Amino acid sequence: MTTNALIIADQEDVTAKIAALLSSEGIAVHTANNGRSGIQIAASVPIHLLITGMVMPGLQGNEIIREIKAIDERTAVWVITEERNFNLDFVVQAMKLGADDYFVIFEELPLDKLRKSLQAFQEKTRLVRENQRLHQQVQSGELRDTLMGHCEPVRVLRSLVQKVAPTAAPVLITGESGTGKEVIARMIWELSDRRDEPYVPLNCGAIPETLLESELYGHEKGAFTGAHSTKIGKLESAAGGTVFLDEIGEMPLGLQVKLLRFLQEGEIQRVGGNRTIRLDVRLISATNKTLDEEIAAGRFREDLFYRLNVIHLHLPPLRERGTDVLLLANFFLTQFTRKEKREIAGFSQMALTRMQEYPWPGNIRELKHKVHRAVILAGGPAITAEDLGFVEPQHRLPLQEAKDQFELRYIADALITCGGNISRAAATLGVARQQLQRYVKKHGINPGVYKIHAAEKMDL
Repeated sequence: MTTNALIIADQEDVTAKIAALLSSEGIAVHTANNGRSGIQIAASVPIHLLITGMVMPGLQGNEIIREIKAIDERTAVWVITEERNFNLDFVVQAMKLGADDYFVIFEELPLDKLRKSLQAFQEKTRLVRENQRLHQQVQSGELRDTLMGHCEPVRVLRSLVQKVAPTAAPVLITGESGTGKEVIARMIWELSDRRDEPYVPLNCGAIPETLLESELYGHEKGAFTGAHSTKIGKLESAAGGTVFLDEIGEMPLGLQVKLLRFLQEGEIQRVGGNRTIRLDVRLISATNKTLDEEIAAGRFREDLFYRLNVIHLHLPPLRERGTDVLLLANFFLTQFTRKEKREIAGFSQMALTRMQEYPWPGNIRELKHKVHRAVILAGGPAITAEDLGFVEPQHRLPLQEAKDQFELRYIADALITCGGNISRAAATLGVARQQLQRYVKKHGINPGVYKIHAAEKMDL
């Protein structure tokens, strides 16, 4: 998208120097020597940056700013004035009208300051357009929260996902727990040519070793005690589609050999069977372990690693993503205020500060949970640091008030886990149902608000 700038000044040499600077950065420049002509240009061309003088024939600078902002309030505004015309009251009024910066011409135009301001303007423009693009992708379902963000690792990751998805190459996704590895796997499938075929996930760390082989490859009737019928395994059930093996680092060495054979030959045999079954299945795997260390320790096969690691996608932890945490927090806030039917305007400044300072050991999953919980518990128009669970160490409440706050949050957490069910929550807390009802009445809690299923996962 072209960035358009409008320069309104009655000095040709000033206009020419600023226009040359903007043009060198690829910005399309429009010029006018008076306010009325400039406003006519702004009415026909979208103007992203207005640079206007303050004292000119006809419309003065602040009148120009007011008119341009009426056309598009998002237009950035710079004010330029000569030293002899400088008037602090004019500049203050310009700032109130939405001017972003001002420049005083002493003997020469302050080109160095203009260049720095131009860099800041271009970065802000890039972020705004990136936000707009991300919003459109989120609204269309094309983009999940895991890939929202401006940091360089996430931008690279978005590009790689787009390139990798249409291929059949195995993909290894690494990253800490909660960074969104399964979300990436599902996105690759949804963007691939196999999206109309099955997507079958399997968590290698959640299934006992004795059952994992049967889950993955299936078994024949009578293969072992309890095998009363033939079972189709995950690989076979995903024929033509995609299998996602989460926590691949937990796979026992014996099964790693069989998986290597499948990747090399495209063939499997069910447990207890001798018939070879050829399969066309794309394999995506993920781990929060460092497989190089697992290989060195003898717990993971190096040859299997190279087969899985044809394409490597690494998800950065949230603590390394800078201001992305605020973008994600606002995304979740919008999502959960709609879901819980709450009217919450945003986050307090202290909440924003604490979110950026916090190391987020649980990554996006933890952020999502904290925002959801805060939306439910917030007592004011904005979510506070306390609502998010960030308690200032120097802040000391009266003992009874601290006890009451702890009771409220402790009971609320139990109700969230139990989907608002009083009996289940009472059992979880180890109190009688009648006693919990007294606490609920004491704190003015409405159990119906906490309709979150205990089994609900954060899909990350």
